[in-house]
Amino acid sequence: MEFFHYLEQTGFAAWIRESDSIWAYPTILFLHTIGLGIVVGINSAIDLRILGLASRLPLEPLEGLFPLMWVGFWINAASGTLLLIADASTKLANPVFYIKMGFIALAVVDVFVIRKRVFRDPLIDKRPVTFNGKILAAVSLSLWLGAITAGRLMAYLGPVSGLQQ
Repeated sequence: MEFFHYLEQTGFAAWIRESDSIWAYPTILFLHTIGLGIVVGINSAIDLRILGLASRLPLEPLEGLFPLMWVGFWINAASGTLLLIADASTKLANPVFYIKMGFIALAVVDVFVIRKRVFRDPLIDKRPVTFNGKILAAVSLSLWLGAITAGRLMAYLGPVSGLQQ
C-alpha cells in the first residue's frame, strides 16, 4: 500500500485529481467513456450479429472492425491507468476493482476466441453460426455488462474516494 500512496501523491496524480483544468480529470474520464463506447459498442454489434440479429448482414466484413475495437480498448487502458494513478490506494483496496479487471480479462480472452472460432471459419457466411459461436457471443455480452456494472459500482461499494473510512 505504501507504493500506492506514493503514486497518488506524485505531482502528476495530484494534477489529475485536483486540477481545475478541463484537460485533467474531466478529459481523462471523457476519454475513458469514449474508449468504453468504442470497445463495448463494437463488441456488442458483433456479438448481436453472431446471435442472429440483422442476419442479412454478412459477418465476414465485420472482422474489419476489430482494429477499431482495439483502438477503443487501448484508449480505455491508458485513461483507466491515469484514473487509477490519481486514486491508487482507494481503487486498489476495493475488491470491486478486481472483479471489474477479471471481467475485462475474460472478455478480452473471449474476443480472441470469437475471432478464431467464428471469423476463421471458411464458411462464415455460407451457414449459420455454430451453437458454440453463439455461446461465445452471449458470454461476451455478459462479461462486458459485468465489467461496466462493476466499474460503476466502484463508486458506491468498498472504499470510496473522498469519504472518511
